[in-house]
Amino acid sequence: MIYYQLTLKHWLTLAVLAIAILFASIQPLEFESYLLHQVGTVLMLIMLFICLKKFGLSYSAFLLYILFLLIHVSAAHYLYSYVPYNAWIKAIFHFDLNQIMGWQRNMYDRLVHLVYGLFLYPFFYRLFQVWLPALTHKALFLITVQFIMASSLFYEWIEWWIAIGLSPEQAENYNGQQGDIWDAHKDMFLATLGAIFTGLVMLMTTNKNKKALD
Repeated sequence: MIYYQLTLKHWLTLAVLAIAILFASIQPLEFESYLLHQVGTVLMLIMLFICLKKFGLSYSAFLLYILFLLIHVSAAHYLYSYVPYNAWIKAIFHFDLNQIMGWQRNMYDRLVHLVYGLFLYPFFYRLFQVWLPALTHKALFLITVQFIMASSLFYEWIEWWIAIGLSPEQAENYNGQQGDIWDAHKDMFLATLGAIFTGLVMLMTTNKNKKALD
């Protein structure tokens, strides 16, 4: 079902995000970097509301969009390079994920880029579906994946542009590069993989439903 206005479940979802932002705003690790990241949160929320009103969204696309913002807000509080996900996993599940996977760095920023493709694919797919109604599902899949690839590149450019005006320490904290010269490339690759995965799932589901109706 496509919604063009907020319903009770939309408001409840937004309330969860508002609570998360409230808690994330309490003594963030670095306040200036936190504010920079939250500017992005505000801009994304504005875009979400405009697109909901103008184009309509399924609740699943809306929910996944908010889930992405929740993950982003957590990263903004701790800074991407310092989110203590491994300590949380040790405390709850009693195993060391970093050690098992052989990771030498904090991987939370990689997760954020992966879920950008995984979670925002339905949102972008809906926009192209409205803008280009004559396209087939396969064509929409390809153009949505390409858009996520391009927007990931554009985001890395913005990070680079912002980092130029910061001190080396502030730039490192904001970007979360952690000394990896291929950090931007890996981030874009993960976003692409996430988009392809969600896109294929949606494409197979659409084809399955189409066959059931035939």
